[in-house]
Amino acid sequence: MKLIFAIINDDDFKGVSEALIKAEIQSTRLSSTGSFLKAGNSTLLICVQDEKLDECIELIHKHARKRKQLIPSSSLRGTFAASPVEINIGGATVFVTDVDRFEKF
Repeated sequence: MKLIFAIINDDDFKGVSEALIKAEIQSTRLSSTGSFLKAGNSTLLICVQDEKLDECIELIHKHARKRKQLIPSSSLRGTFAASPVEINIGGATVFVTDVDRFEKF
């Protein structure tokens, strides 16, 4: 078994969650906040059998897409640009670990 920690932008949560439910993959959502933009994220804890790992990661990849956004330059520490700055947001950060023991009560 594998435990997946998937950190996704809150804007992408609905699509990822619906895709996982449709694929009959259960997850637990934890609210989290990114340190750079102080924006809302959802951290999903997903435990899957080894053979479902690639399918799960592909669903996350498909529904948590990167996109560009303009932010005020004052949001960036130490930056004094006069105009907004374009940054990439969205996508996912995914960690996968082995599970030595799994119990569900």
